[in-house]
Amino acid sequence: MFDPASTSAEALTAALEAAFLREIRWRYDADNRLRFGGRLVAPVFVLSDAAAHLGRWHAATRTLELSRTLVMSRPWLEVASVLEHEMAHQFVDEVLRIRGETAHGDTFRRVCADRGIDARAAGAPAPAGPGGDAGDAGERVLDRIRKLLALAGSPNQHEAEIAMRKAHELMLRHNVEVAAARVERSYEVRHLGDPHKRRTRVESDIAALLSELFFVKVIRVPIYLPQVGKSGIVYEIAGTHANVEMACHVYAFLLATADRLWAENRHDTRVRSGRDRLIYQSGVIRGFRDKLVAERSGLQQTGLVWVGDRDLDRFYHARHPRITHRRTQVRINGAHAAGREAGRTVVLHKPVERGGSSVGPRLLRG
Repeated sequence: MFDPASTSAEALTAALEAAFLREIRWRYDADNRLRFGGRLVAPVFVLSDAAAHLGRWHAATRTLELSRTLVMSRPWLEVASVLEHEMAHQFVDEVLRIRGETAHGDTFRRVCADRGIDARAAGAPAPAGPGGDAGDAGERVLDRIRKLLALAGSPNQHEAEIAMRKAHELMLRHNVEVAAARVERSYEVRHLGDPHKRRTRVESDIAALLSELFFVKVIRVPIYLPQVGKSGIVYEIAGTHANVEMACHVYAFLLATADRLWAENRHDTRVRSGRDRLIYQSGVIRGFRDKLVAERSGLQQTGLVWVGDRDLDRFYHARHPRITHRRTQVRINGAHAAGREAGRTVVLHKPVERGGSSVGPRLLRG
């Protein structure tokens, strides 16, 4: 339950509030076209100081209400999820005209499931409970992977490489077996990247790597920053809880590793100047991909072949019915080759946390 900030009502100036409501109307119209076939009629949008709920559809007054506390204190993913949730209520009420069910009855849940919408109204789409991700199996596997990644931080290169390969095999085996068993799974969504900054080629390369080899779906999405009245771009990742946790770790780890390797090797004779930084770091990500692809090829010889997750595909396309694909190119030069060479030596591991200190990211729970 939200603990409202005492100053939330004052934090939005009249201009920012008006800009936010315009953004909400734009988002409503877009979702109406893509997810509801344009069958909804726009209601009146209202920001309230309500503390007991995040959003509410008022049928009698045709009002869609959002909490100011939600707007000011929570990420845009959660704001958008609550908006979608209330739109689903409106659809059940005004389009389907269902009257004999509870507010979150079977029809409402089906409307949400068909459109990749969070039926719980608790913020970002996530598993309904610990039973998600094929029961507790996903959490057990994630705990084992955490332990292997801790071993992969060994100063002994040989031991570190073995631990990383075992973690890779464990991830692949778990996902292949769960997909083959057709076990019901729940999926969650998270955003990666700082929306205040421009996305870089390096981040794009990492996102592509996650989508290809870490059992998640990744897409660039626009978000809105109500505190400053501006838009930004982030990466949205979707998958089971265990896979999303792992993907978040890999994203942060590779960004930090690319920065570290650039600092260590920027005086390589193949690097001409500081302007080669992103080209070098893109090479690091490509080199790490080369390493994982080689490992995956070896694992395929043991019968572990990943053919995809059809349920995740459906969830992803329900959330994003219309997807545009774009190709980008990176300049291949000596700096890229140097980065690729360094990337092939990278060992994915869990960062060592400083005892008793909050400094530094905690990327995976230990």
